[in-house]
Amino acid sequence: MKNFQQYDAEKYQTTAYQEIETGIYLTKNTFPIGAPQIYVASLLFEQEPEQYGEEEGLPEYISQIPLEDILDHFEVWVSDFYEQINAQSDTICYQEFGSEKLENIQRLRTLIGKRIYAVPYFDSDDEEEYYHVMVEENGTVVEQWD
Repeated sequence: MKNFQQYDAEKYQTTAYQEIETGIYLTKNTFPIGAPQIYVASLLFEQEPEQYGEEEGLPEYISQIPLEDILDHFEVWVSDFYEQINAQSDTICYQEFGSEKLENIQRLRTLIGKRIYAVPYFDSDDEEEYYHVMVEENGTVVEQWD
């Protein structure tokens, strides 16, 4: 996944959303569990079909690798899939992420301008394939998640 950018959804201009800081909004939690209000932010990005785990990814079917790793690493969830806009897009993916904690959304937004991809490796001890998640900024790996 590459070219992470802020996505300014039109819905953020309604009274249902209160901007807390650039690109981060407080809104009512519409899920049946959790806090009454959550923080949300939307990002757009491109998948890389040549990368491990993203081979069949499309805007209307976003690959679980490395998306699930992003969700786990930043302790966020997908709060809006933007189904209509993703169905109309050839390459750009749109997702809204939510969390009960502001700091989780702030950390998630550090992906803006970066590239995230999975690199597989084989563990000879248990003879299983696993992967590392690499975070690149300006062509240089700045982080690795295991």
